[in-house]
Amino acid sequence: MTPEAPCGKLNIAWAFTGAGHFLRESVEMLGSLDVPVDVFLSRAASEVLAMYGLKGRLDGCASSVTEEDTYSFAVTSRLAVGKYAALIISPATSNTVAKCLCGIADSLVSCMYAQAGKSRVPICVLPTDVAPDIVSQVPNGNRIHVYPRPIDLEQTARLREIRGVTAVSSPDELHSWLELFINKKSS
Repeated sequence: MTPEAPCGKLNIAWAFTGAGHFLRESVEMLGSLDVPVDVFLSRAASEVLAMYGLKGRLDGCASSVTEEDTYSFAVTSRLAVGKYAALIISPATSNTVAKCLCGIADSLVSCMYAQAGKSRVPICVLPTDVAPDIVSQVPNGNRIHVYPRPIDLEQTARLREIRGVTAVSSPDELHSWLELFINKKSS
């Protein structure tokens, strides 16, 4: 059974981590969705969204915004009780990906990943480390080259092997996954 929100509405949980790469694209994509989306921000995500001048944009496009401000994450129970049909983690830092792969659930986002997996809620992750040479935009708008470590690229590859998890390589792939998922669940 795929969980759905009360009244048959398809709700999505979207978790942001502290990555700048793919951040602007993720916020723009969130704003383009025609389904209710609750946003969850790690502590680092709150800081990075503010650095990029994007934090205020979430208020206009998210049904709710929950910031990590406690050491227990009761909000993750919403995944277990069927409030969300899917969990999106975008962008996902190498740190979050590593925690998820090792079963470490000590932050809001890694705990959401664990709870979604235990509840068989589909998970789609857009890791930041998807290629050996990445061009990324920094807060002042400049573009820089980032060279993920071999371990980070290996972790991204391992994420693709987990049942119930789709790891995409670009915002376009995430958008396609969301469109297919929403269309399938809405029909």
